[in-house]
Amino acid sequence: MKKTAGIHHITAIVGHPQENVDFYAGVLGLRMVKQTVNFDDPGTYHLYFGSEGGKPGTIITFFPWANAYQGKIGAGQVGVTSYVIPKGAMPFWEERLERLNIPFAKEERFGETNLLFEDPHGLQLELVEREAGEVNRYESGSITPEVAIKGFGGATLLSARPEQTGKTLVDVMGLEKVGEEGDFTRYRAYGDIGNVIDVKQTPLGRGQMGVGTVHHIAWRAEDDQDHLGWQEHVRNQGYGVTEVKNRNYFNAIYFREHGEILFEIATDPPGFSHDETPETMGEKLMLPEQYEPRRTQLTESLIPFEIRQID
Repeated sequence: MKKTAGIHHITAIVGHPQENVDFYAGVLGLRMVKQTVNFDDPGTYHLYFGSEGGKPGTIITFFPWANAYQGKIGAGQVGVTSYVIPKGAMPFWEERLERLNIPFAKEERFGETNLLFEDPHGLQLELVEREAGEVNRYESGSITPEVAIKGFGGATLLSARPEQTGKTLVDVMGLEKVGEEGDFTRYRAYGDIGNVIDVKQTPLGRGQMGVGTVHHIAWRAEDDQDHLGWQEHVRNQGYGVTEVKNRNYFNAIYFREHGEILFEIATDPPGFSHDETPETMGEKLMLPEQYEPRRTQLTESLIPFEIRQID
């Protein structure tokens, strides 16, 4: 029986890159740990934000498509991306969102208070306080380690077949079913962050991919050997799974579970500092070897942006 520690990363489609950077680096205080391009579409950025060291379980990534059509959140997608903050940090974030004119709501679920809000392109986000998870030492303006986002709390999945998605989480990914409340069933992986998954039990209308929607959710594999074991395990469970794809900062395989959500399994190594130093990660455009000869052309076609503190 294989078990993932939890979420490795979540990848979403957004609009203008400057708006994306302003929100995740400026408002939420995440570190840009990598700026590169979509390896399958090099005319598009692939931007990575996470903790100080860019650890698995903290990374949200984006394909920014300025002027692209708006998507529709629904069945077959991640509905809400959850971030975990230190105990006692909620008042700071309520005050910050209010001061920056970002509407929010509070919701009680499984004995926890969740602070719900949207990014500028319509992605659904929430903050939840938990003890578990390493403190994020990255500081951005008034966001200190005492209140900084530690990484993912987890995610809410919107499945076309919630029972089947739950079965995949337990039988394939090795999560444990830990509770039911209202319209949600909760599952937990063994890791300390990115480990809590809620599945909405009432199917919504089918989602449509576009700006403001999550493209896929990726789960953690320990290393390349473990990754190959996952590929075999998923195939043995009757799913069609891709060949291993080299994403430079991790290796990846993909399959679509029976609730129509795209799952990826990604390796923890080599990480984001093997082609930059830990101190300079995210400061300049990094290209994979196959696109380096096109650097001038790609740089001229990509929309420029800057990382700005927003206080």
